[in-house]
Amino acid sequence: MVDYRNFEQFLQSRIKRRNLIIGAGAFTGLAIANQFSHQPAIARGRFSNYPFTLGVASGEPYPTSVVIWTRLAPEPLNGGGMPYANVPIRWEVATDPDMRRVVSRGTVIATPQLAHSVRVVVEGLRSDSWYWYRFIVGRDASPIGRTRTAPLAGIYLSKFNFALVSCQNYEQGYYTAYKYLAQEKDLSLVVHVGDYIYEGGIRTDRVRQHNSPEIVTLDDYRNRHALYKTDSNLQAAHAAFPWIVTWDDHEVENNYANNISELDTEPDQDRAIFLQRRAVAYQAYYEHMPLRPFSRPTGPDMQLFRRLDFGNLATFHVLDTRQYRTDQPCGDGTKERCPENFDPKATITGKAQEDWLFQGLNSSHTKWNVLAQQVPIAQRDMTPGEGGTFSMDKWDGYLASRDRLLAFLGQRQPSNPVSLAGDVHSNWAMNLKANFDQPESATVGSEFVCTSISSGGDGADTTPTVEAYLPDNPHIKFFNGQRGYVRCALTPTTWKTDYLVLSDVTTQFGTISKRASFVVEDGRPGVQQV
Repeated sequence: MVDYRNFEQFLQSRIKRRNLIIGAGAFTGLAIANQFSHQPAIARGRFSNYPFTLGVASGEPYPTSVVIWTRLAPEPLNGGGMPYANVPIRWEVATDPDMRRVVSRGTVIATPQLAHSVRVVVEGLRSDSWYWYRFIVGRDASPIGRTRTAPLAGIYLSKFNFALVSCQNYEQGYYTAYKYLAQEKDLSLVVHVGDYIYEGGIRTDRVRQHNSPEIVTLDDYRNRHALYKTDSNLQAAHAAFPWIVTWDDHEVENNYANNISELDTEPDQDRAIFLQRRAVAYQAYYEHMPLRPFSRPTGPDMQLFRRLDFGNLATFHVLDTRQYRTDQPCGDGTKERCPENFDPKATITGKAQEDWLFQGLNSSHTKWNVLAQQVPIAQRDMTPGEGGTFSMDKWDGYLASRDRLLAFLGQRQPSNPVSLAGDVHSNWAMNLKANFDQPESATVGSEFVCTSISSGGDGADTTPTVEAYLPDNPHIKFFNGQRGYVRCALTPTTWKTDYLVLSDVTTQFGTISKRASFVVEDGRPGVQQV
């Protein structure tokens, strides 16, 4: 749960809260196409400090294009420290790490409306190829990043490797996992499934501290994203590989659901105010992620679910289970079943996204269909023996949504569906069953859940609480509570998942090791330990 002690005064004056958020620029920058000409421009950079303090990033690889990103922020924790003016930034893309064989270059305008962040969709590239890139403003050059385009759709691939990460609470641990991830030699991609930042206030009992109380304004969210991006290990991982990102709850507020705040006590008033908070949070997220321009938010709405193909091997169906879900049932938390659990109108994806997912799965021609999403799909009964308790914030809380998905997988049988999830700060390998209450029912898919980068502190290999209820969940094949990341290696015949775990994250000297490996065989849903 989020520590709201610094938030109480904010809640006590909702009108002041509303004005504060709007005053901070709730909707500026969301529709700026016609505003560039009205801002003065700085031809040559004159900054108080090195402007590329947040590093570089790339993402959204297509066969002939990729997004490259940076943000000018000479004073990253103080609003960026940039003048209110447009700034031209030069960019270059090369086929070598020394940037000698430049194949594409241009100039992009960094605007104050988007916190002087820029994204360039670099077109005309070769498929399935490594490139290097950098940005230049005045006499300052950014670090050099590396990126890779996707293979052509449908082309035969003998392998495709990527990493899965989530949940990186800055206060609760160091990002040592990213140091090791950045050193991986045979990855083409990193997939982040949410909780990139945390919105809570300062806790002095943690290994590192946030830079402000609970974040609520646009400036707050920008500064919090900047704090996280100042981490050198995170910068290294961004500079090493292209990323596919999606959010969970903490990019806005803990356990929010659609327009419903966790603190939703006066629905009509609170929901209007919360949508303003959601708008500024979404804008800051867009400003700091290497997303394509179609994801630029409009007010409190942002297009994040999308699909990316990698040759004949993998289609990533990237989901958003926050923006469109109905409220968590049974009062949220971990609870026994209640009538709302069975509401056929309850949804974790929203109907439009569900229809989009089913259509994409039904028409997919790739070997592996990846559901890159936020929270575990598989049932986790957390009470040993008779009865049962379930986390209402996961798919366990939305039985109608899950039943429709599992029924679709069983009936239409898209090729090798594999769910990837995070959120729960622990590693899990699970089978997706047609009916979790009937262990003998068909296995219709596989699920790998990655632990956190740092959230929850050091963690432990296992816990007595989880060990006690695992026998009641025979579809769960693996649990581990340490920190780290997941490495996935795909071929036409097998999917192999390695769980890489850290000895600790509360010091900067954690060591990494492989805790377990699992495979899924083509045409045989379900996980098998190696």
